[in-house]
Amino acid sequence: MQKAIVLFGHGARDPQWADPMKKLQAMLMDQLPHVNVELAFLELMAPSLPDTVDCMVQGGVKHIQVVPIFFGKGGHLKNDFPVLMAQMKEKHPQVHLEATSAVGQWDAVWQAIARQIVQQSQ
Repeated sequence: MQKAIVLFGHGARDPQWADPMKKLQAMLMDQLPHVNVELAFLELMAPSLPDTVDCMVQGGVKHIQVVPIFFGKGGHLKNDFPVLMAQMKEKHPQVHLEATSAVGQWDAVWQAIARQIVQQSQ
C-alpha cells in the first residue's frame, strides 16, 4: 500500500482506553480497503508515532496522513506534536507526511455528538 493513515492518540495505562480507537480503525479499514490504517500513541502505550511511521516507510508507504484523535488543542498538540512531525519529516524526506487538525476541531464531530446527546435525552 502506498497510502496510509495514522490515528494518533495520547495513550493511557489501561489498555481498554484504546478500544474506541481500534473501533475507528476497523471502520476505516472497511471503508478504505486500499489504505493502511494504524494506531500510534504519544505516551504510555505502544507503538509510538515515530515507530509507526518508520514501519510504514519500511513497508513502502509514500503518503502518510496523521489524524490526531484529541478533542482539545492543548500542550501536546501545540508543542509535542509539531516537534514529532518535524523530526519524522526530516528523517523521511522522500515521504509525503501531513497532519489533519485534531478531530476535536472538526465541526462535524461536534454536530454528531450533539445529535447523539439530543437523541439520548428524548
